[in-house]
Amino acid sequence: MDLLFVYGTLRSEFSNRHALLLRERAELIGPAETSGSIFWIADYPGYRPDPPGLVRGELYRLHDPDAMLAALDRYEGSDFERTEVTVGGAGAWIYRYRSQPPEGARISSGDFCRQ
Repeated sequence: MDLLFVYGTLRSEFSNRHALLLRERAELIGPAETSGSIFWIADYPGYRPDPPGLVRGELYRLHDPDAMLAALDRYEGSDFERTEVTVGGAGAWIYRYRSQPPEGARISSGDFCRQ
């Protein structure tokens, strides 16, 4: 699978090393949405499939999925796992936070960049 949905610090609004690497090694398809919720973890968000909601982010097509995903797996660390979601009728990778954060940490807008 060569699609990746990003909802946090990998979005095009950010200029950290991995966000820049993603833009260099992938094609930004554009804004996208998937079901689920995002939560404040620290100074970044974490995705969970429940409770139901709408998560807004961006969809990328990876030029070399294996290499890019390996780099992003290291960046996301052990608190996140890569899993598949549906975005616009297609399967895409997303990084899911492994723990369930408290409801009070939920970003109700579903958009990390437009809280």
